Amino acid sequence: MLTRVNFFLGFALMAVFVLLSLMRVDHSKPNYQVNLGDDMTYSPAYGSFEPNGNFANGRTMQSPVPGTIARGTQLFHFEATPQDAIRAGEELLNPLDINTEEGAASIARGAAAFKIFCVVCHGGDGKGNGPVAQRGFPPPPSLLTGKSKDMKDGQLFHLLTYGQNSMPQFAAQLSSARRWDMINYIRSLQKVENEKPKVETEESKVESDEPAAEQEPPDETETES
Repeated sequence: MLTRVNFFLGFALMAVFVLLSLMRVDHSKPNYQVNLGDDMTYSPAYGSFEPNGNFANGRTMQSPVPGTIARGTQLFHFEATPQDAIRAGEELLNPLDINTEEGAASIARGAAAFKIFCVVCHGGDGKGNGPVAQRGFPPPPSLLTGKSKDMKDGQLFHLLTYGQNSMPQFAAQLSSARRWDMINYIRSLQKVENEKPKVETEESKVESDEPAAEQEPPDETETES
């Protein structure tokens, strides 16, 4: 009796191994199951560029609705003209204050972007002494004084968007948020420059020490006449 039971168990074990070898798991297909309709398991999905008869134009990927803008994109209704640059300075407002905690984070992001795109010409301190300028290319004006300091934030944003003279446009490389970050970093450089004590140069010292020129006495002949 025991022999028959062992024989039966051995046969059953062999049958299990045979079934397991035949029923290999195919990870590219769903597990075996009984479905009363395969619509949920095998969905009629279309690739983005496949023909699709469900739409009038026969395409799967449809064009966006007119007027659609990408999330995070800033509307920019200005042309690449000097007049629109001035108008941008009047109408575009900087969304961040550099004196706040968010402004400090913006300055840090702008500093990183400045090192990548601007240092090569403007230099690390923004004075126009970058490696390109040191090798013969006409140096750009300092970002700490002059026009750059007097420009409004919106006008600087326009300049970064469209470029100016030898400076290329950076609309493709920098998002609108990153352009504002770079402007905030430039403002922080200007702020540090303004807070520096003014150093008296030798020329100005000599000029201040020179006595005022003595006026010559009037000619007596001219006075008498």
